[in-house]
Order: sequence, then C-alpha cells, then structure tokens
Amino acid sequence: MKYLIVGLGNIGVEYQDTRHNIGFTILDAFAKASNVFFTENRYGATCNVKLKGRTLILLKPSTFMNLSGNALRYWMQKEKIEIENVLIVVDDLALPYGTLRLKPKGSDAGHNGLKNIQDVLGHNNYNRLRFGIGSDYLRGRQVDYVLSKWIPEQASVIPERCERAVDIIQSFCLTGMELTMTQFNGK
Repeated sequence: MKYLIVGLGNIGVEYQDTRHNIGFTILDAFAKASNVFFTENRYGATCNVKLKGRTLILLKPSTFMNLSGNALRYWMQKEKIEIENVLIVVDDLALPYGTLRLKPKGSDAGHNGLKNIQDVLGHNNYNRLRFGIGSDYLRGRQVDYVLSKWIPEQASVIPERCERAVDIIQSFCLTGMELTMTQFNGK
C-alpha cells in the first residue's frame, strides 16, 4: 500500500526555517528519523520510507507554494495513489503556535498552496495535517510573517513538534484518519 505525504514549502535558502516552510521541516525530520535521504526528481525532492508493509513517498514540491497542486497531481498519477492515501502537511495561521491538527477536508482558509491544490484537484476533500504558526503579526503584514524565521522561543520547540507530527503521519498511514484524529487532535 502506498501513501503520498506532501510537505508544503518554498525552495531556496531564503525560505529555509521560515514559518511557511514547516511542511518541508517536518518531512526533513521524518526522513532523518528514517535514515533516508531526499533526491531531486520531477516537481520535487522525494524519498521513500518503509513502514510495516507500506511505502510512504515523502514529497517536497519544487513548484513553489502557489503551484503545489501541480507536483501533487504528477506524483499521485505517477505512483497511482488515491486521494484517500494523500496527506498534505501545511502551516496554519488560524491555529496557535505548535498546535497539530489533522483534518480530512476543509477550505483553503486563504492559504495559497491549499488553494492551488483545490483548484488542481477540483475539490477540497483531501487529508491535511495543519501546523499552527499563530497569527502574531500586524494588520497587512501576513506575508512578511509567514515568510519570516521562527523567533528563538518557537525555534527551540520545533524538533519536539516535528517528532509529534511524524508520529501523526505514521499513525495516519497505519490506522487511518479517524483513529489518528481521535488519538492526536486536541492533545
């Protein structure tokens, strides 16, 4: 059984360790914990993780955030993965910092990466793991906020939050959306 885990972010050193790139950061932590390495491929960097008879394809799109749907569609078709076995890992302004929330569907909530995925798929019925980045920015400064680096107090907690996110992703692939939501959401 195959799963496609897509961490949203932007390529380039100027975007490393920014709030908007938490999807990349979480997949990097997953790859490191699994002793695998990303290789550059069409539409993104990928690696495969074996997990109890399942293959998880981790994807960091190279299409930039606003065109994430193109990479998603390509890899779903290439690997013949159904939408039920796709999980998008994304930053979320509406959640307090460090909150992890699994959802089976929903609106794009103004997130350009999710908006593009919805446009490409033609629906919003896809699984997502949302990482709360908070909303501590001045009015009109949202773009600057999401593209800025973590403050030191937040950065120090990122490794632990990434570990938790990896646990959620593994549970999603092993036990499914409903059981994983029950086990992890709100905790």
